[in-house]
Amino acid sequence: MGHPALRNDIDKVPMIKPFNSVSICFLPSTNPYACLISSLRNTWLAGKTRPMEYRMHQLEALCRFLDEKKADILHAQYQDMRKPHCESEIENAITKSDVNYALNNLCHWMKDECVEKSLAFQLDCAFVRKDPFGVVLIIGAYNYPINLTLAPLVGAIAAGNCAIVKPSEHSPCTARLLAECLPCYLDSDTFAVVTGGAEQVTSLLENKFDYILFTGTPRVGKIIMTAAAKNLTPLTLELGGKCPCYVDACCNFQNAANRIVWGKFANAGQTCIAPDYVLCTIETQERLMPCLRQAIREFYGNEPQNSPDFGRMVNEQEFRRVRALLDSGRVAIGGQTDECDLYIAPTVLADVREWEPVMQEEIFGPILPIVTVSDVDAAIAFINCRHRPLAVYAFSYDNRVVNRVLDCTSSGGFCGNDCLMQYTLVTLPHGGIGYSGFGKYHGKYGFDCFTNHRGTLLRCIGLEKFNTIRYPPYNESKVSMLIAALEVRRKGMCTIL
Repeated sequence: MGHPALRNDIDKVPMIKPFNSVSICFLPSTNPYACLISSLRNTWLAGKTRPMEYRMHQLEALCRFLDEKKADILHAQYQDMRKPHCESEIENAITKSDVNYALNNLCHWMKDECVEKSLAFQLDCAFVRKDPFGVVLIIGAYNYPINLTLAPLVGAIAAGNCAIVKPSEHSPCTARLLAECLPCYLDSDTFAVVTGGAEQVTSLLENKFDYILFTGTPRVGKIIMTAAAKNLTPLTLELGGKCPCYVDACCNFQNAANRIVWGKFANAGQTCIAPDYVLCTIETQERLMPCLRQAIREFYGNEPQNSPDFGRMVNEQEFRRVRALLDSGRVAIGGQTDECDLYIAPTVLADVREWEPVMQEEIFGPILPIVTVSDVDAAIAFINCRHRPLAVYAFSYDNRVVNRVLDCTSSGGFCGNDCLMQYTLVTLPHGGIGYSGFGKYHGKYGFDCFTNHRGTLLRCIGLEKFNTIRYPPYNESKVSMLIAALEVRRKGMCTIL
């Protein structure tokens, strides 16, 4: 848990409240967050977060925050990026489900996990102890500022850690709400909210954390990983990427279009697991296009800019970046923009080539390119010659086609015949692979993410006669008996004597 001298002096360490004006820092430092992190570490060393009752109390408090501040959350998210209230409600509900699932299962997750034992250990106790890491840092993202900040916090609380939460500066209203209100619900000895931008994150990362979880872009992810490496801090990175969506010729095109349009244009396309582009044959593109047009019209009307159900780009920089991608391919649907309103219409690009700008980066906006391929094998080859994405989608009546895409590609997650819905199932892990990140959270995986699985063996101090076979001087008889006691044999194999 720490240096023995610290453990011996636990009773002498005062409780320090990060949000109060009084704080004590044992190691002199010019870093603005050193005292805050020191006080959180003192709280953790004192064992305050370890009891199950304490963790459940904090999770229940987080649930109350989501309930009692729901109207404020909806308003803040609307101010930040014109997020439709329905989408904010869904985000809030998914986050609350994460909390409730942890409350329902925490007593089972925390139990020591017994393991199988070979002959040498039959009289011993062997198990995995679920220890918290300590003081963790969670850096959220602007696109879903409640869920992508608080869902990891659920895992951190459940696992018994102290935590600093850093919401995205690009969703300032939601960040302000979290900073002002969350400390009124959670124990300020144990949890803190830090706001600000790159300067504040840089200062935070100069300190030693026991675990870091970051959601954002690969570019910033590399910076976070470099900073974590200085202290050999383990971390989880959730980085997004270009999520492909294959549409087979054997498909209900209107159903597929409805689900693709919803998955792509929810939150104005600013979703890390949104389908980034469609792969299909030329013939399928011609059949899919009118269905996409109909779905857009049904969801957002003839003038999507006036729809209360369509959001906006988060800021001018992102607006201009995404607008520049409209020069790729051929605009088949949409294409209208309004910089004063940060509005980009739900847009479909046809006949897009793989070398065009829209295919060189994650779009993260309401533009859906369609790239034509000859067949499913060509689609799989196209996917596999690029960075492994956060999600892969496949639509087909034929389960063999869906399973072929699943079996022959690699990604953080997969969904057949729908988009985004895998994220809403709390029993499935969420996370990337390779360039889209690493590490998983959600539900039990969130608990495991912030848990040190501590292999533990408890042996008897007596019965020394059994141990003599492993002590020098060695001989063949001792070695044979030791190997027989330690080895694991293949099941179903028998030895004829």
